[in-house]
Amino acid sequence: MESNTTSSDEQRYQVRRLEITDKNKGFMELLQQLTVCDSVTDEEFQKRFEELKSYGDDHVICVIEDLNLSKIVATGSVFIEKKFIRSCGKVGHIEDVVVDSGARGMQLGKKVAGFLVDHARLTGCYKVILDCSEDNRAFYEKCGFKKKEIQMVKYFI
Repeated sequence: MESNTTSSDEQRYQVRRLEITDKNKGFMELLQQLTVCDSVTDEEFQKRFEELKSYGDDHVICVIEDLNLSKIVATGSVFIEKKFIRSCGKVGHIEDVVVDSGARGMQLGKKVAGFLVDHARLTGCYKVILDCSEDNRAFYEKCGFKKKEIQMVKYFI
């Protein structure tokens, strides 16, 4: 597989879990490029961060930081659903994958997806699933996903 990243890119972009200080590195602004994302106070961010952190490996948010800019340029999350089917199996659900508009085309989305898929695999999931727009289908197929069935939604707000 061909890669558009160089070793200097690999040193520049750090793939890791979300940290409490990432709010000050543009994490919330990045999410605004994905969907409706109202501003949150530092206190609200800290409260939600601590709640998610308490779930341990059952809810992981991956970020990629541009170390030259001290800016979060990509993110995504995976949460683990524990089931009764498949011998009390587990399923990973990938959500909220976004790459900053100024950092697209550098394979960062693939790195986020790979991090999340690896996490689901390592925690014992028998599959990992996600919903995406038709516009993003080709990207996820390049990441090894395939189209299966349909998505349904019911919004409460």
